[in-house]
Amino acid sequence: MFKKTIFIATLALLFSCYSNAQKRVVSMGTGGITGVYYPTGGSICRIVNKPGAVHGIRCALEATNGSVSNIKRVQQGELDVAIAQSNWIYHSYKSSPGNPAADYPLRTLLVLYPEYFTLIVPKNSAIYNFDDIRGKRISIGPQGSGSQATMDELLRKKGWSFADFSQVLNLDTAEQASALCEGRIDVMIYIVAHPSAVAREATQDCESRLVSVQGRDVEQLLAENSYYRWADIPGGIYRGNSTSVGTFGVNATLFASTALSEEAAYSLVKSLLENLPEFKGFHRAFSHLEAKTMLEGPFAAPLHKGVIRYYKEIGLM
Repeated sequence: MFKKTIFIATLALLFSCYSNAQKRVVSMGTGGITGVYYPTGGSICRIVNKPGAVHGIRCALEATNGSVSNIKRVQQGELDVAIAQSNWIYHSYKSSPGNPAADYPLRTLLVLYPEYFTLIVPKNSAIYNFDDIRGKRISIGPQGSGSQATMDELLRKKGWSFADFSQVLNLDTAEQASALCEGRIDVMIYIVAHPSAVAREATQDCESRLVSVQGRDVEQLLAENSYYRWADIPGGIYRGNSTSVGTFGVNATLFASTALSEEAAYSLVKSLLENLPEFKGFHRAFSHLEAKTMLEGPFAAPLHKGVIRYYKEIGLM
């Protein structure tokens, strides 16, 4: 009996290994490990890779430089799936027909959560609005990040350039809070979902404060670009910041390209939405997600045919 049990267990293990080997590995591009993209991708992979899952894919997580880098790598076939700001997916989708580096047109999988243009300064700083940062030492996130690209777009709208600052650094997200608290920079700027570990570090370690980002130039930027929207960072989620702060934002979006098979896109989205209550518990940024709102447009790029198939199957299209 014992030998029979060992034999059955061995067969089960061999079958499991064979089954995993047969699964198609889907690479997931995220962001820096202290941002929200990385735990978002990790949470998605955790759902997709749950023991006993019967679909044919396995999710492999990868830390990256963020939105712009993710888009380029998906277009070039270096990543299968990634997370990015909706505005840069839109720009890349619209420009890709004339872009020789874009081998594969982009496709939307799911709209995830709102992200906010976030400006943080030391508690005693004389900076109280966006115009006050001119001439200061700023960090705008790593090269290839959506934060840097959005900052560049806002500066063009204002008629400024990076030459208008005494120093512009591309610090990794993980470095920005310590640089601010140590006095190496005057301003940290990044686009992120809240609550954010980096914002929490900056507000707890040196009582930093969030600054409103509004005004005529921002109004024009939003009026001309439908993927931006007004947003408020809620008060009370960070030490010393009890009131809400007005700014603008975009949507974090899970996307792929036409190179991702219909079956893989279908399986990934189905796995996530069938386990949505569990997924929502992984981070506070996910707490308000609903299947219907994750399908609401306008989309930065057209929906992937695998997503359309799943939404038709469950009656939401």
